[in-house]
Amino acid sequence: MPVPSAASAEPHSRRPAPSSLWRDADFRSLWVGQTASQLGEHASLVVLPLLAVLTLNAGAGELGVLRAVGQAPILLLSLFAGAWVDRWRTRTTMVLTDVGRALALGAVAAAGLFGGLGMPGLLALAFAVGALSVFFDVAYQASLVRLVERDHLVRGNSALEGSRSAAQIGGPALGGALVSLLSAPIAVASSALFFALSVLSIRRIRRAETMPERPDEPPRIRRRIQEGLRFVAGDSVLRVVCLASAVFQFSFAAMMTVYLLFLPRELHLSGTVVGLALAAAGPGALLGSLLAARLPSRFGYGTVLVCAATLGDGVFLCVPALHGASAVTVPALLAVGFVFGFGGQLVNVTAMAVRQAVTPDGLQGRAAATITFAGMGLTPLGSLAGGFLAGEWGLRTGLLVTAAGMLLSPVVMALSPLARLGRDLPVPHATAGGRTRPPNLTRET
Repeated sequence: MPVPSAASAEPHSRRPAPSSLWRDADFRSLWVGQTASQLGEHASLVVLPLLAVLTLNAGAGELGVLRAVGQAPILLLSLFAGAWVDRWRTRTTMVLTDVGRALALGAVAAAGLFGGLGMPGLLALAFAVGALSVFFDVAYQASLVRLVERDHLVRGNSALEGSRSAAQIGGPALGGALVSLLSAPIAVASSALFFALSVLSIRRIRRAETMPERPDEPPRIRRRIQEGLRFVAGDSVLRVVCLASAVFQFSFAAMMTVYLLFLPRELHLSGTVVGLALAAAGPGALLGSLLAARLPSRFGYGTVLVCAATLGDGVFLCVPALHGASAVTVPALLAVGFVFGFGGQLVNVTAMAVRQAVTPDGLQGRAAATITFAGMGLTPLGSLAGGFLAGEWGLRTGLLVTAAGMLLSPVVMALSPLARLGRDLPVPHATAGGRTRPPNLTRET
């Protein structure tokens, strides 16, 4: 990694000491901006479909297309976003993407208010918002590595992922409330204000980022993407993180397809109760984010990853056994959702810290994008597989099989070097001298 210049020794560019993370104004600005941006993003995920239904009288097919168009950039642009972020300052990327999202939602709101909004225009703007979200999400993950010391990665990720979990809970509820209290176009405009707040906060970051050195002739984008793919595939730790993520996302998509059929048809639960069962993961995720700052340093990163994944994924094996009255099944489903959210978020924060620690600064964006691409790329196939199993074997058996499939993810981690990570974060894959160095896999005693 590049050696900091003399200018980086000045107070405004010094990274915070481990005990002063929350007292650091630049980290607080990043946290506030990321929180506001996540609230705006998750609120818009509800507000835009409601706008289509209430203003444009969209049917189920059109609504499905709208959601698919908004999600398509994850598959289409993740690798490109990683290559882009590694070449630019993350502060600049986050500011520009949130300005773009604010303008796009503002255009939707104005067109809706003045009767000029049609489905083609809404689809185009939904794709634009989704594309900008991909760039922002990759950038904020890479920004933490450039702003804080390695000792702060877990604590910083815990704070950022905790706010993301809170936004996943509060964002949709806020979006629905805005549509109910105001009109749908005004609700869209209100969502745009969160992105404006994010811009104002992130612009307050004054610390100079530790940027990777750029070659005189930068390689083409295709070559940079290939470098990211080769790096993840060539690192024993990142390769396992990528494989475990892909296995989990495929199995989880299959399980959720069956789960959303199982609850109303087998357990005869109402839509409201189904929503509560799904929302129970949110509070669990918040608790997981908080404990992720402490548990790895006490029990070891490998132990936490394997145990949390086993607990969070394995809890769904209890669901096929549920029968009877809702007085029994509903509390059980709430507990399942809470435990799943807790274990899943603990894995997310810990794995992200490990990934950031072993990745050189110049590859942070591409490593994050590659793992996201590999994991999310299998979700459509997983959904199809879940529907097939439910139709061929029945809902209860299909749910049992797909839930068991989720346990393959912790098995992959348990049988790999990832399980042997100790209480210290592993060293970067590449050293300042240009030579490669394997991660520290020795558990401290």
